[in-house]
Amino acid sequence: MQRSRVAALALCLWAAAASAQEPIKLDVVNDSLPKSLTGAPGNAGAGKKVFLTRTLGNCLACHQVTSLKSEEFHGEFGPSLDGVAGRYSEAQLRLIVADPKRIFADTVMPAFYRNDGLSRVRPEFVGKTILTAAQVEDVVAYLKTLN
Repeated sequence: MQRSRVAALALCLWAAAASAQEPIKLDVVNDSLPKSLTGAPGNAGAGKKVFLTRTLGNCLACHQVTSLKSEEFHGEFGPSLDGVAGRYSEAQLRLIVADPKRIFADTVMPAFYRNDGLSRVRPEFVGKTILTAAQVEDVVAYLKTLN
């Protein structure tokens, strides 16, 4: 029985490694990501949905947004996102969402658009990002509405 478990685990790890994508290269310029990840602007309405969805962005788990008072369980761990559009440029917001450790080295915020150099990743998620490039652009578009 033990051998079959080991074999099954090895197969899962091999399958995850085989399906892993090439590492994503972000064109970072001066603590920002000036180019859209998709070549097109995001959709703020779709970004709000990603922002609120617990299995996607889950941003309210750590952040507060006053305009979303009707939503439950605002976090207090991360900074308030009220006025975030006035604090950061679109290019900075894109990098913060995609790979926040590039700007805030000690943050616990996950990299939503990074697929390598991560720790404690379940085998089925190896080589995958949390959000797609389009979803990152949508979240950035939504964050730009938070003046």
